[in-house]
Amino acid sequence: MQLFVRSYAHPAHNLAADELLLELAERGEIGPVLRFWESPSYFVTLGYTNRAATEANLENCARENVPILRRVSGGGTVLQGPGSWNYAVVAPIPGAPNLDIEGTNRFVMERNRDLLRELCGQNVEIRGHTDLAIDGRKFSGNAQRRKARFFLFHGTILLDFDLPLVAKFLGKPAKEPDYRGGRTHGEFIRNLPVSRADLETAFARAWGANEIFGRELDLDELVAQKYALDSWNLRF
Repeated sequence: MQLFVRSYAHPAHNLAADELLLELAERGEIGPVLRFWESPSYFVTLGYTNRAATEANLENCARENVPILRRVSGGGTVLQGPGSWNYAVVAPIPGAPNLDIEGTNRFVMERNRDLLRELCGQNVEIRGHTDLAIDGRKFSGNAQRRKARFFLFHGTILLDFDLPLVAKFLGKPAKEPDYRGGRTHGEFIRNLPVSRADLETAFARAWGANEIFGRELDLDELVAQKYALDSWNLRF
């Protein structure tokens, strides 16, 4: 697996990069890739079927120029920005086409849980469908997108994120896991006390990413045709 460490200045390009890596792998132009990135600015990213009007605080986002974008994977709405570290795994579907969505979730989430338990020395648990939590407080949300042969599995890990901003820019989620128990954003989420360097080393080792991804991605067309358009970002 190749390692691609690249954060783009504009939020749309960061989302487009994950999608393009999946498309290139599906077409046979690249092999499996592990990507790390972190947005230098805040933005809201909606899951594939989420509604902006219910998931985001539209007034606060507009007033403070926080973009609202839609990603190609499912899952919940997330506030991205400094302190929210991201990974993306693009890899062949194990046993394709036999391993289903839930099986792929387990394949990735169990590996990530185990590497984080070893790294931080705490009882990291898989909660809900694809959350990672310690003592019932979430620090990582994850989602999946599948093609015929390859999957994209990506997620966030809160490291030193400004947690009160989540309640400022996000609304109450339309769907929430049972373990949340009606808690507010501030009561439900937490940061993970590990360094970026240690986190990236642990992920690269666990996923066998020991080659550098040297290809430059041309993202402008995908951004212009999808991620820059309200017809995509605000379609629900």
